[in-house]
Amino acid sequence: MDESADTTVVVVLTTAPDPDVAERIVSSLVEERLVACANIVPGVTSIYRWQGEVQRDSEVMVFLKSTEALAAPLRDRITQLHPYDLPEVLVLPVPDASDRYAEWVRGEVRSL
Repeated sequence: MDESADTTVVVVLTTAPDPDVAERIVSSLVEERLVACANIVPGVTSIYRWQGEVQRDSEVMVFLKSTEALAAPLRDRITQLHPYDLPEVLVLPVPDASDRYAEWVRGEVRSL
């Protein structure tokens, strides 16, 4: 498929402290057409170093589907909506997705 980088489908990963927070964030992002959809996966254990101490938390993983063009505004909006001081926001390009799914994602998000 020959497409410009700005319409490349991306998966954005973030975590949330619980399903309610994740659903609130995801609902806003879908309503604002920054993402086409998201999957909220409970039961994630995160182990990380924060402020010099090793932490262990139960979280939910969130997989968001969008486009490269919306990556920067999506990162900014997640940061605004998120309760964490430093939310995880990882943007992963999807170089190969089914044509129909990629078209659906592109059709569900806003254009810049």
